[in-house]
Amino acid sequence: MEKVLVTGAFGQLGTELRLLTAGNPGFMFTDVREEGPVRLLDICDAAAVERFVTDNHIGAIVNCAAYTAVDQAESDEARCMAINVGGPVNLARSARRHGAALVQISTDYVFDGRRKSGIPYTEASRRHPVSVYGESKRRCEDAIRRIGCRGVIIRTAWLYSPFGKNFVKTMLRLGAERPEIGVVADQMGTPTYARDLAQAILKLLPQIGERRGEIYHYSNEGRCSWAQFASRIMEEGGLVCRVNPLTTDQYPTPATRPAWSVLSKEKIRKDFGVETPQWETSLHHCMVRMQK
Repeated sequence: MEKVLVTGAFGQLGTELRLLTAGNPGFMFTDVREEGPVRLLDICDAAAVERFVTDNHIGAIVNCAAYTAVDQAESDEARCMAINVGGPVNLARSARRHGAALVQISTDYVFDGRRKSGIPYTEASRRHPVSVYGESKRRCEDAIRRIGCRGVIIRTAWLYSPFGKNFVKTMLRLGAERPEIGVVADQMGTPTYARDLAQAILKLLPQIGERRGEIYHYSNEGRCSWAQFASRIMEEGGLVCRVNPLTTDQYPTPATRPAWSVLSKEKIRKDFGVETPQWETSLHHCMVRMQK
C-alpha cells in the first residue's frame, strides 16, 4: 500500500501533522534525527531520499523540512540554499520517478512587500524576494515546477503553534518577564496557526490529481501588524505587558522583511474546499491548547 511521507516531523507543521494522523499507518514521518516513530532522513542526500521512497512505497510527500532562520540565512546562504532548494529538488525528482505527489511549503517572503496596502497577493502576483531566505524559496518554487512532478506548492506566512520557536511563544515569554516591550507596527500580514494549515493539507492531499507544481496560498483570514498580533497574544495570555509600536527602522534586522504580507486564499478555498478561519479565532484555540 502506498504511504504518505512527511519530512521535517519535529517542526511546527510536521508536529501538527503527526498529532492529526496519530495511529494512521498510512503516514511515515522523518527528520534529521531519529526518535520514536520518526525515522532518520536527510532530504539533502538524493540517494537516501530515493531509497526511502522506493523501499517504503511512498505515494505522496509533504515536505515540512526547511531552513527558517531568516536572519541567519543572510550569512549562511549556502546551507539555506542546500536545505530549501537542494532538498526539495531531491524530493521532487524522486516523486516524479515514482508518480508520487509532492506538497511543498513556500512563503510570503517570495514577495517584496511593497504592494499597495489593502490588496492581497494572489498566486500570480510578481515575486521579488528581498532576503536570502525569500530567494531560496523562489528558487525552490521554480525548480519544482521545472521538474514537473505531480503536486502543489503552498505559500504561507507568520506560522505559529504550541511547538518549536515562534512569535507567539516568544511574546508569551517576554510578556511574563517585562512590563513593556517594543514590536514592529509597520509590517502587515496574517498569522497562520500551523494546525489549520495541517488540516488543510490533509484535506487537499487526496484531491491533487494531475496538478503539477500549481501554487496556492494559505494563511488565516484578516490582517494585523506584528504589534497588533503581540497585543492580542498578551490579552489571550492574561499578561499585563504594554506593547509599544516600533517602526522597521527602529528595529533593524540582518534580513529585510516584507512590509505587506497579506495573501489571498480564494483559490485554495475554491479548488479544495478548505477552511481559512479568522486569525483571532485560531490564536484563541492555540492559546487554549497551550494553557492546558
